Parts: sequence; C-alpha cells; structure tokens
Amino acid sequence: MSQTFIESSIPHQKLYDGAPFPLVLTPGKGVENLTLTHLTQSIKVQKPWLQSLLHTAGAVLLRDFPVIAASDFNDVVEAFGLPELPYVGGAAPRTNVVGRVFTANEAPPDQKIPFHHEMAQVPEFPSKLFFFCEVEPGRGGETPIVLSHIVYDRMKTKHPEFVQRLEEHGLMYIRVLGEEDDPSSPIGRGWKSTFLTHDKMTAEKRAAQLGMKLEWTDDGVKTIMGPIPAVKFDESRQRKVWFNSMVAAYTGWEDARNDPVKAVTFGDGQPLPADIIYDCLKILEDECVAVPWQKGDVLLLDNWAVLHSRRPFDPPRRVLASLCK
Repeated sequence: MSQTFIESSIPHQKLYDGAPFPLVLTPGKGVENLTLTHLTQSIKVQKPWLQSLLHTAGAVLLRDFPVIAASDFNDVVEAFGLPELPYVGGAAPRTNVVGRVFTANEAPPDQKIPFHHEMAQVPEFPSKLFFFCEVEPGRGGETPIVLSHIVYDRMKTKHPEFVQRLEEHGLMYIRVLGEEDDPSSPIGRGWKSTFLTHDKMTAEKRAAQLGMKLEWTDDGVKTIMGPIPAVKFDESRQRKVWFNSMVAAYTGWEDARNDPVKAVTFGDGQPLPADIIYDCLKILEDECVAVPWQKGDVLLLDNWAVLHSRRPFDPPRRVLASLCK
C-alpha cells in the first residue's frame, strides 16, 4: 500500500522536547510517479492529520512533491480548505500571481527582512501561512523560522521587567506610507494598495476597522496603530507567545519616509531600549532554523506559533505566499 506522506529528516532541523522543527514530509514508497491531483486529493483526505502535525510542530515542510508552478501551489492551498485572508493593512509590497497566491515580500535581494509574525501589527492577522519556492535562490534567501513561545520564555527569563512592561502597555506602531508602492523598500506598500482603494474616505474607514489612525500629509499618510498587545496567549496550546513585530520594526522599517527607531514604541509612547531590542534579535537568530529552499518546496507555518524572516540572496529567487484566516 502506498503512502503519500512520510516523515523525513534534514540536517537543519532542531529538536524541541523531542519534536523536530520544522517537521518534514516527503513522498512515501510506492508513489514515485505522484501527480498533483493525487497530492491534492491526499491533502483533502488527510487534512485533519496534516493540521494536527502543523499544530504540534508549528511548521511543516513538504519536499519533493510535484508542485512546479504557481497554479500548482494554488491548488495545494485550496486543498487545505482554509479561508483566504485579504492582505489589508500589511506593510510589504506584494503582487497577486494567480488565485489566492501572491509574491512574498518583494524587497530588494540585498535586504534582510527581520523576524515577525505575519501582520502582528494589525488586529486581523492570518492564522496560517503557505510559502512556495518556484525558483530556488542562487545563494542565501532562506526563510528562517523560530518558535515564538521559546522566544517569549527566553526574554521573560533574561529581561523580566521589560517583558512585564510590554505585557502591561503593549506596543505602538507608526509607519509613513506614500501614495504608490515603493518596490525599493521592504515596507514600501503605498496607502492605495494597503487599504485596497484610491479613495481617502474609504481608506479611513478601512483603517478605522483595523483600529488604525491616519494623519494625511502632502504626499502620503502617517499610520498609527495601537497600543496593541506584544504578547498573546495561544489558547490552543495554552502558552504565551512573542506575538509582535517589535524587532522587525525597530531594525528594519527604514526607508526614505521612515525612521525605524520611531517606528515602534511602548504603548504609552515611551521609547524602547535599544540594547534589549538587539538582545531579542540575538535570541531570535540563536533559536531559528534556516532551511535552504529547494524548487517545489511548500512550507506551512502556523502564524500563532512561528515567526519568520528572509535572508539576503543572490538572484534568481521566487518565493510565493498565501495567507489564510
């Protein structure tokens, strides 16, 4: 009897309480000529099992399956049957490719994208993320991942007063948007594509729905988000998680319009201590796993459990993404 999925191991995995991170699934014996249709049908049939693996591991890598093009990836995402999350309020420039598939952050290849939970700076964020490697990088370009509760535990142990203040006050995020997208910036999404409209009144309504304040300028708008929690309680796993974009904003929200040091503050408006921010960055780097992309890889992330980033790369590289509620 053939098995569509078997658990495999790769050199880059880490073990947490005996469980591999990420979990890696490859085609089983007897499915050497596996088709995309067979794969998507197997996902539909074994969806509860696959979702339980993702819940336990936080990240699942599907490797060596017949996922070649963006349309194949879209079929894989659809097979999981999770509702799509519209990309409203996110900072990254993205382009719709097909169906519910978008480019991942289109920031220039020499730029590093810091660790973050996807859309942690807005109230409605995806619960699941899918990534797909359509063209593997010439060099670099990994998407490092890290378990959020591990980061919280280490920060709580090392900086208890700081974490207590974060839990009490939350964070405030401030970002200045131009009218149009700026592809040279990792946070270069303009206000028109951020709020999916060309109308300022509609933008204000959609911002208000996110709990975001807007201050219009001559050539753009200043967005003020928060205070919102920096630490969340993951009900499904009964643990606290480091659910924020603090390090990403403080170290990476920089372009012609934005000063990263002013991009994030305590929820009461007080500045964050730089030394602790950079210590948190070190913890993230220490705990992360960076698996080199291979063409056809599909990476599933539980956005409640895992932060992700992107390392600089030598082109070519094309990684696509899909966000789910």
